Amino acid sequence: MSLLVDVVAFGADPTGQADSAPAVAAALRHARSLGQPTRIVFSEGTFQLYPEQAETRELYVSNTVGADPRYRDKKIGLLVEDMHDVTIDGRGAKLVYHGLQTAFAAIRSSDATFTNFSFDYAAPKVIDVTVTETGVTDGRAYRVLTIPIGSPYAVADNHITWLGELSPATGRPYWSGVDGLEYTQLHDPAAQRTWRGDNPLFTDVAAITDLGRRRIRIDYTTGTPPRDLGLVYQLRQIEREEPGAFIWESKNVTLRSINAHYLQTFGVVGQLSENLTIDQVNFAPDPATGRTTASFADFVQLSGIKGDVTITGNVFDGPHDDPINIHGTYLEVIGQPGPQTLTLSYEHPQTAGFPQFYPGDEVELVNKLTLFPLDNGRAVVTAVDGPSGKDHSKPLTTMTVTFDRPLPTGIELGGTVAENITYTPTVVISGNTFRNVPTRGVLVTTRKPVLISDNRFEAMSMASIYISSDAYQWYESGPVTDVTIRDNHFVDPAGPVIFVEPTNRSIDPASPVHRNITVARNTFEIADVTIVNAKSVAGFHFTNNTVQRLDGSDAQPLFVFHGCTDVQS
Repeated sequence: MSLLVDVVAFGADPTGQADSAPAVAAALRHARSLGQPTRIVFSEGTFQLYPEQAETRELYVSNTVGADPRYRDKKIGLLVEDMHDVTIDGRGAKLVYHGLQTAFAAIRSSDATFTNFSFDYAAPKVIDVTVTETGVTDGRAYRVLTIPIGSPYAVADNHITWLGELSPATGRPYWSGVDGLEYTQLHDPAAQRTWRGDNPLFTDVAAITDLGRRRIRIDYTTGTPPRDLGLVYQLRQIEREEPGAFIWESKNVTLRSINAHYLQTFGVVGQLSENLTIDQVNFAPDPATGRTTASFADFVQLSGIKGDVTITGNVFDGPHDDPINIHGTYLEVIGQPGPQTLTLSYEHPQTAGFPQFYPGDEVELVNKLTLFPLDNGRAVVTAVDGPSGKDHSKPLTTMTVTFDRPLPTGIELGGTVAENITYTPTVVISGNTFRNVPTRGVLVTTRKPVLISDNRFEAMSMASIYISSDAYQWYESGPVTDVTIRDNHFVDPAGPVIFVEPTNRSIDPASPVHRNITVARNTFEIADVTIVNAKSVAGFHFTNNTVQRLDGSDAQPLFVFHGCTDVQS
């Protein structure tokens, strides 16, 4: 039976008046000290959580800020660390985070469950600007923009400064930026579609006026009438300082029955962990806020997971990048100090600083040009000298790995990459809804079985399902060998709907990157788009699907195959 730890007993304030961060941290530290199965509970109410007294850890997180020393230290609102058999039960609580911090994390823990709470950020680092009025006055165009609550700003000298909420400790904003910031995507509430695009709001500006009541008028030097009435411009910077949530070196972690209204500066990151379940999580903005963005980037980014990944019954609505991305990481071979030893390097600047291999893991060596494994290219790790993931005492972008046997011939420095094939999961993605997505819906590359079933993809702006294996840009590994895509509903998608695009520069049908992809019993409601574009696959079967045209045009081919064999369509 689990011991009960109530955060209110440690001073957490369910009225939302006081900062509950120190009390919540104290309750979690006490729970860890018990060394027994524990249930940490909140109560119905609102809990404010500021970063100044949150737990702080030096951490390095995949697909974020790499080895950048400015962002070593992470603030964490709910930290489950070195704990086993623990549940965070919100009992209907609403958690309001302030500043830049990770909402919750499980580090070196097992059998950890997060459930029954909602969370949001008081001042998201995405500004959702709605065009509520347009016109031309005295030969000059203008727009009136409406800004949601929780996006502080100041207007001066014909510029808008976004202030990102003031810290009660310092009196200074947690972050700030000017005008269009660094990145824009657009959302059409009427069409329920979101896409990446240019930002014309701050081009050819003659004057910017604060009209009060969170309304801003921008007058322009040109007379061209704006054609974007009703659209929402979602503005943000690009640095991913903190993961929205973080699961690292943990086992049997469950997120269930949560309203995740916003993830600050990145999504839920699972890294070098085992068995992860995400069930009945509502990744969507709170309608009461007037916002349309629910994540600064991806919703779920899983980098190096083993065991089972189960993602079921969720809503993914309003990210700034892919809702689900499941992959490993290719490290490039940059040296061979001995016959059983390699020096490996993280190649993408967003990923560095944490271990990629542990003794006992199996590694596969792959030719970058073909993405085909080297002959006799598998070996087991016996020792690793590299970054720890929790300090910077060693180089953060390279590591030396020793194996249990002499390595094969054919290794090329800069031309060979290594993948940890122990940390590749079996994946089930079922019963989810994807909408208002500017990018792809599901990205997955794992050699274990993958089932994508009974999902609804609404008006995706890029491929609904994307399978890559990339040793040139993102270095997200590896091949798939058993993928089933069935009983899904694709509504008005961009094309190709299913896109298989490994980065192999040399294509040989006798040496495919991917194998055994089945697409069956799905419904495609499409305009003039390609359904399948696939490269370097042995065994692609498209059977018993329903295709409904939304209009009469059919200029685009339904199927495109490059270097594939055993194709049925």
